[in-house]
Amino acid sequence: MNTFTTNIQLVYILAAACFVVGLHLMNSPATARRGNQVSTAGMTIAVIATLVLLIHAGTVTGIGWTVLIIGALLGSVAGLYSARTVQMTAMPQLVSMFNAVGGGAAALVAVYEYIHDESTPGGVLGTTSVFTVLDVIIGSVTFTGSLIAAGKLQGVITGSPVIFKGSRLINAALAVIALGTGVFMFTTASLPALLILVLASLAFGVMMVLPIGGADMPVVISLLNAFTGTAVAMAGFVIGNWALIVAGALVGASGGILTKLMADAMNRSLGNIIIGGFGTGDSAAPVAVAGDAQIRSIAADDAAIQLAYASKVIIVPGYGLAAAQAQHGVAELAAILEDRGIEVSYAIHPVAGRMPGHMNVLLAEANVPYPQLKEMEEINPEFPRADVALVIGANDVTNPAARRPGTAISGMPILDVDQAKSIIVVKRSMGHGYAGIDNELYANPKTSMYFADAKRAVTELTAAVKTLVG
Repeated sequence: MNTFTTNIQLVYILAAACFVVGLHLMNSPATARRGNQVSTAGMTIAVIATLVLLIHAGTVTGIGWTVLIIGALLGSVAGLYSARTVQMTAMPQLVSMFNAVGGGAAALVAVYEYIHDESTPGGVLGTTSVFTVLDVIIGSVTFTGSLIAAGKLQGVITGSPVIFKGSRLINAALAVIALGTGVFMFTTASLPALLILVLASLAFGVMMVLPIGGADMPVVISLLNAFTGTAVAMAGFVIGNWALIVAGALVGASGGILTKLMADAMNRSLGNIIIGGFGTGDSAAPVAVAGDAQIRSIAADDAAIQLAYASKVIIVPGYGLAAAQAQHGVAELAAILEDRGIEVSYAIHPVAGRMPGHMNVLLAEANVPYPQLKEMEEINPEFPRADVALVIGANDVTNPAARRPGTAISGMPILDVDQAKSIIVVKRSMGHGYAGIDNELYANPKTSMYFADAKRAVTELTAAVKTLVG
């Protein structure tokens, strides 16, 4: 490595340091924006350093520069368009697509390097070969797995588990083929073996995610994000790029930790999630809960009286709120209640919505004060003091069935909504949540059901409260 290349690698270390600092700043909402800016600066530095290195090496021809520039422009336009147009409810799908692009790009780097070096007679077992094989496997699995996850979230593919006879046997066979071919490639340069490795890994990605149901999708997104980071780190080892190694390791490690936290929040092991078969997605048909005769509905005026004369109100947001884009209306309702001296807070379950932090970002977009957003461990002790718990679109995360054995969500930590003095649940129907089981909260004598779209319901509640308080 000459002096120029060494200096470029030091610049990459500077870029990687920006990534580390940016990730640290994202720990707090007060510094999260700065964290994004620092991370963006790091990526800009890395891109510029790479362009300088290419110019110095002179390995890119005129046609190569044309392809590079067109690719960069297309990617920039697509990224800018997505950032400005994609709704928060579709953000998980977008994240899955980004995971697919990252994993696929990392795999292509390894494929190119392998094809480029294949002319070397008799490949030998070595560090580079190991990283190349791992990059191809992890990147390919991430690519197809993320596409299937995005399709499930978007509704293009059913959110229910797709399981057929022999599916797990096929999974095992694909894994054996991929690993066996990878071991073969350590000692023998072979383009047919590379093709088999790519195809087996792509197929395994599809077969891995298809059996996973809608209830586990938040964890799957996080897991695939960790896969993307790991693939990028492997690509960094393949081409000797320190920035890719550090950035990929950061994403892989943070994604792995988040996956473990998410699985714990659902009381599910990662093994059970990968095996699949849990959750029905959004397509579950509306059905009545057990004890349907006890279900009580409520009108806007009656609900407004409970809210307006409460001392403490806890709002429980869920995917229904996100789907209806009702966050601004909820913030307005909360502001009116606070003007009357009512204590308002928001109960945030770790897997509320479709991805980690979904509710936090959604409510922050509506300028809800971050101190009012309280995680499950912090808010649960406050429910017995709450005069009203207003549940908007949340289902499984409020289901008391989790506290007893024998149900699909047994042992899953939930928000203790049923401990509040009065409960108002806003839902369009008596439909199931992702887990596909009845919510026993709806039959609770303290619960009143407000059947309406979340946005319309919040608008009506706000108007009724304004009329009541004059």
